[in-house]
Amino acid sequence: MTITSLPVIYAISDSIGETAEMVARATASQFNSGKFDIIRVPYINSVEQIEEVVREASTQRSVICHTLVSPDLREALKVQAERFGITTVDIMGPMITAVQKIAGTEPKLKPGLVHKLDQEYFKRVEAVEFAVKYDDGKNPWGLHKADMVIIGVSRTSKTPLSMYLAHKKLKVANVPLVPEVPPPEELFQIPPQKIVGLVIDPFKLNEIRAERLKAMGLSADANYANLERITEELEYARAIMRKLRCPIIDVSNKAIEETANKVLEIAQKNANAR
Repeated sequence: MTITSLPVIYAISDSIGETAEMVARATASQFNSGKFDIIRVPYINSVEQIEEVVREASTQRSVICHTLVSPDLREALKVQAERFGITTVDIMGPMITAVQKIAGTEPKLKPGLVHKLDQEYFKRVEAVEFAVKYDDGKNPWGLHKADMVIIGVSRTSKTPLSMYLAHKKLKVANVPLVPEVPPPEELFQIPPQKIVGLVIDPFKLNEIRAERLKAMGLSADANYANLERITEELEYARAIMRKLRCPIIDVSNKAIEETANKVLEIAQKNANAR
């Protein structure tokens, strides 16, 4: 039992209890007459725990604030608090009721959902940072850490695809294939099912590269957009892909979303095979 001579605010929750504690501290900061003890009691999941907290609170000058979302636990707290004459403050209840009226749907009433959302957000940020760090063949030693590795010649949308997949929480590295530059050794050390090769129709790639050169203020006749050079690059890339024995996707007439869905399917199969 926690006994203190100071007034006590119990911040209880059926999740981690951060919200209840922050509200308690924000409230306590408005009073200059004396300090408060703020006791966070997280992960409440039974009526017995409710009873224990209320009994302890009844021995002190205290108030209980809570973010309980379970109807059963909220009712148990109400009953026990009335029994012992303890004031309670329901932080989330009124807000849930108000939002329910305008949403027209029932709340999930599952504790910890906000932290689940936070975790999803941070996974997405981590994946985006990964895609930037290992973009365009940078830091090839990071290929082993990737969920998927995208390979292909220039302008086959490797970087946009990597970023799109990152927003799906997939850690993706990409490696350009250039005839004059041997691919990194690490590429041949990872499982082939974690690699996806991108190929494209040479005439389509010729158009894309020519437009790219014009946008840069360069001549569209440069070797970069030369059809013979493009054919050579694609043949080289296909040879590497055959050697790796990796899946190949033709992106000639595909939107990024369509290609991404195919990569996600491959990644899901890999996850299921573990």
